[in-house]
Amino acid sequence: MKLKTFEIALIAAILVTVFWGFAAGARGEAEELSGKLIRLHVVANSDTGADQALKLEVRDAVLAVVREKCRGVEGVEEARRRLEESLEEIVEAGVEAVERGGRNYAVTASLCRESFPTTQYDTFSLPAGEYESLRIRIGAAEGHNWWCVVFPPVCDEPVIDADAAAELGLTGEEVRLITKSSGEYVVRFKTIELINRFLALFK
Repeated sequence: MKLKTFEIALIAAILVTVFWGFAAGARGEAEELSGKLIRLHVVANSDTGADQALKLEVRDAVLAVVREKCRGVEGVEEARRRLEESLEEIVEAGVEAVERGGRNYAVTASLCRESFPTTQYDTFSLPAGEYESLRIRIGAAEGHNWWCVVFPPVCDEPVIDADAAAELGLTGEEVRLITKSSGEYVVRFKTIELINRFLALFK
C-alpha cells in the first residue's frame, strides 16, 4: 500500500518527536553527570616523539600533586577548591618535569569548562559534553593531548564501583549509565555527541 504524502509527513513528525525526546533525556543525563566530575587535560607542545613522551612525564608529575591535594575529598566542590588552591604547585611540578626532560617550555594550569568527545576507559565510558577540566598546557600546546578523570580519582586505575561512587556523590543510576559493558551506552553517548555538533551549527 502506497503511503499518502500527509501520512509520510505524520510518520516523519512522530519519528522526529521521539528522537528529540530521546536526545533531550540523554543530554540531560550527560549534563547532570558532567557536573560531578573534574577531568584532567594535558596538551603537549607538539607531536614529535620527544614532546609526546614529555607530555606523559608532565602528566605523572601533575597527578602526583593532585593525588596528594585531593586525598580524602568527599565532593566535587571540595575537589575544585583544593585544585584552585594548588594551581601554582601544579605548575611548578610540571615545569620541573619539563626541565628534567631537557626542555625550557612554559607550563600553565587552569580550571575551565571544555568540550570532550565520547571517551572509553577500561571499565567505563563518559558521554560527550562540557566538563570542568584541569587543563595543562605545555609550551605551544599544539600537540596531541591526554585526558582522564581526576575527580573521582580514576586516572591511575580507571574503575568506578558502586560503593566508591556513592561516597563521591554519584547515584546508582549514574554509575550504571557509565559502566554499561554491552556497548549500548557507548552508542547512546555517540548520539549525544552528534546532537551536540548539530546544535553547535546554530550557535
